[in-house]
Formats: sequence, structure tokens, C-alpha cells
Amino acid sequence: MDPLSDVLALLKLHSYVSGGFDAGGAWAISFGPHDGIKFHAVVKGSCWIVVEGEPPVQVGAGECFLLPRGRPFRIASDLSVLPIPVSEVLPAEPTGGIVTRNGGGDYLSIGGYFTLAEGPAALLLDALPPLLHIRDTPGATTLRWCVERMRQELAEGQPGDFIVAQQLATMVLVQALRHYLSNRTAEGSGWLFALADRRLHAAIAAMHGAPGRRWTLEALARAAGMSRTAFAVTFKKTVGLSPMEYLTRWRMMRAADRLTTSRLSLAEIGSALGYDSEKSFSTAFKRIMNCSPRQYGRRSSEGVGLAQGSPA
Repeated sequence: MDPLSDVLALLKLHSYVSGGFDAGGAWAISFGPHDGIKFHAVVKGSCWIVVEGEPPVQVGAGECFLLPRGRPFRIASDLSVLPIPVSEVLPAEPTGGIVTRNGGGDYLSIGGYFTLAEGPAALLLDALPPLLHIRDTPGATTLRWCVERMRQELAEGQPGDFIVAQQLATMVLVQALRHYLSNRTAEGSGWLFALADRRLHAAIAAMHGAPGRRWTLEALARAAGMSRTAFAVTFKKTVGLSPMEYLTRWRMMRAADRLTTSRLSLAEIGSALGYDSEKSFSTAFKRIMNCSPRQYGRRSSEGVGLAQGSPA
């Protein structure tokens, strides 16, 4: 798999389409804090989105926005309208269909959210801004198709519509991330930004493809097609970590996943990830994850919140 697919798989990403919103006239709705990533795709009309701590942004038909940081927000037809809580708009028992406000007809959007595995969620969330606005451009054709298909699934009520809508939502997230990377102008650091650079992408893909290999800086520089010095400087500036620091953190993310999804021993997990002994593996794990591998596995089985480590 490519690095982005690797990370999304590791995060145990699940997509949910919560329904549509069809509004007429003037309206405004407020939302409280949330977990995971919320998304709204505008099918018809336009709206204002105001995320706590961020300036207002207008989103038009064919565009969407993602909210990765969980901050409270509001959407409105007009910023002067006093918002009502979303609980007053949704039915007592949500059906996943389209909710109508003020007779509908002027504005239509599809909304949903993505849940992530609690421990490594920061892998993705810390690499994204509080508000991700995906504008309507020629390169967003696939995104628009996904949104239109979701609208049809919600409206038609065909057998299997729930599964189809969830898969389409996952495609919306991937397309939005691709669009964000290809059109990013602001400086930032993190593994996600490195994927937009084909040279760094190649090095990260090599690490993800063989995390147990005894990588050296020279070998990774060759994978990137760069000199050792240029690679080290560029990687550190873009990712925010040295190549070997990134490799260690990625190994620990993989180790954490195996601790909760396999019956392998600590020695077997450590050996598969390039460590000569259980002791050296446990030392590296504790440094990154802030707990020992045994503690991590025990807390996970008990459903306790885990210490987070992240290569971004």
C-alpha cells in the first residue's frame, strides 16, 4: 500500500453518512465539540461555516469542508442569523435520510463523520488544519461525483444504500486529502505534507513497505534519489522529524497495532520491526508511546485511553 493508505488502515477508519439537510429561507445551526472528522458537502446553494477560533468561510455548491480538530462550529445561510442547536433540527430518532428546514429548496448538503482508532488518531488529525475547505475546481470531478451519488443513495432508499454511502464517504475523505495536498500553498510540517513531494514520498513508502529493514540514512536517501545531506535537511524541514525518528515512530505505531490485533510475542513483534532483542524493542516503545508494550496491550484490552505517539 502507499503511505496514506497505510495510515488510514492503521487508524481503523470508519465512515458514516449521518444524512442530508435541505433548508429554505434564513437559518443557522450550531454544533458542539466532536470526535473524529466531520464533513459536509454542499449539493445546492451555499452556506457560511464558522469554526471556533477561525474566520468565516463561504462554501458553495460542489464544494465540501472537513473539520478534523473537533472544535465547535456553526453553519448558516447568513452570519447575522442567531443559530439554534443542532439537537433542535434533528429528529428524535435519526433515520439517516434528509432533514428539511423552513420548507427546504434553497440549500442542500450531505453530512457525516469519520471515526479513528483512539491511540494513533493524532497521526492524521495533527497534520490537518481546523477547517479544510475543498473548493470546486476541474480537478474535483471525482469528489463531486461521490457527493452526488451519496445524495442519490439518501433520496432513493435502495437496498444496501447504507454500505454504499459509507464507501462513498471514504472516497470523499481521500479525494479531499489529495486535493488539499495538491493545492496546498501554506507552509506546514508533518508526514502528510511530505507525501506531496515525490522524493520524500518515495522514502516514506520504502519505510512503510519494509519497517523491519535495517535502514540507514544513506539507503533512504537513495530511495528518494537525493544526496544524504539534502535528503536529511529536506525531510527534517518538511516532516518535522529526522528520517530515523520518523522510522522509529512508524515502527511503534505498527507495533501498537500488532499488540492489539495479533497473538505475537513481544520478541516476535520486535524482531519483525528490526530490533535485536525484546529489551531494545521495549525501550524504544516506551520512549515513543510513554508506556511499556505490556502496559499498552493491557490498557487496550481494558478499554482505557492510551498514550499517543505520532510521527507528525
